[in-house]
Amino acid sequence: MLSVVIPLYNEEPSLEKLHQELVEVSSAQGYSMEIIFVDDGSTDGSWQVIRRLAEQDSRVRGIRFRRNFGKAAALEAGFAAAQGEHIITLDADLQDDPHEIPKLLAKLEEGFDLVSGWKQHRQDPWGKVIGSRIFNYVVRRLTGVRLHDHNCGMKAYRREVVREVRLYGEMHRLVPVLAAARGFRVTEVPVHHRPRQFGRSKYGPTRAVKGVLDLLTVKFLTTYGFRPQHLLGVTGLLMMLLGLVVLVYCLGSWAAWWPTWLAARFPLQPLAVAGVGLLVLGGQWIALGLVAEGMIALYGAGPKPYTVAECVPSDASWPMSAGPSLTADASAAQAMPSPKPAPKTEP
Repeated sequence: MLSVVIPLYNEEPSLEKLHQELVEVSSAQGYSMEIIFVDDGSTDGSWQVIRRLAEQDSRVRGIRFRRNFGKAAALEAGFAAAQGEHIITLDADLQDDPHEIPKLLAKLEEGFDLVSGWKQHRQDPWGKVIGSRIFNYVVRRLTGVRLHDHNCGMKAYRREVVREVRLYGEMHRLVPVLAAARGFRVTEVPVHHRPRQFGRSKYGPTRAVKGVLDLLTVKFLTTYGFRPQHLLGVTGLLMMLLGLVVLVYCLGSWAAWWPTWLAARFPLQPLAVAGVGLLVLGGQWIALGLVAEGMIALYGAGPKPYTVAECVPSDASWPMSAGPSLTADASAAQAMPSPKPAPKTEP
């Protein structure tokens, strides 16, 4: 089965047309498809449209949040509800073309675990395009995951990826980075991008700031998440070393100027204070690293620091978990009853 997860917020005018296009692709390709709409607290008539589509088509399922929790939470809920071995995500604004789904799935069949769309000819305002290109360049340089378009909402996943990669905050922009850090094979394919037909973009100028902060968070988690002392401790030691050098310089200068130390002490006082401050601050960083290491040792670090691709013999019972369970917050959503799953077939 193929699961299509569609997070949305106030996209009432586009939902019926998007559903129609997905049905056309499913019929043309012979897919056994389920369509999961995740309404992220819409204030228009989006949920009424989803209800109507679910009544008319048993392949449609809907989840409605009580309020706006963000795209990452919507994707998380959709992933938890998905039953397919392959999962497609796309935006509900009709800018992502459902007819590109076979291209993404074909790339998965080549052995990749996550295939991201690349909006090579993007149909967006120039300011948004330039900002996105700068962001993607920084992500490539900082993480080593060399995709042209990390922001593209159209992606294809193997089920194992969404089981192991946990989303929160606004980490949906950096799913390829998180997946690559877990050892999954990530690639991209150019996809057709269409002009927006209805409504307006839900993202404002603050998106760039949030993106940079999320990138720093992901870089820390993927590099030092299981060894925080390697970053905090090394930084603290460097601070202490610099502070020690400053104090030694001050002491040496004071000794050399002993006959005139009264005249020399005032220029050296700020430098000496800076040296002492670096020593204290460095010690605090080391202590913070020790506290972080202690918390990891005592409470665990969440997902395991490794990912298992395969075990032999395959019929053995292995005492390990494939990854964290992605369960949706039932109190935050209203979900329609799930239809009986169709027989699983490879798309």
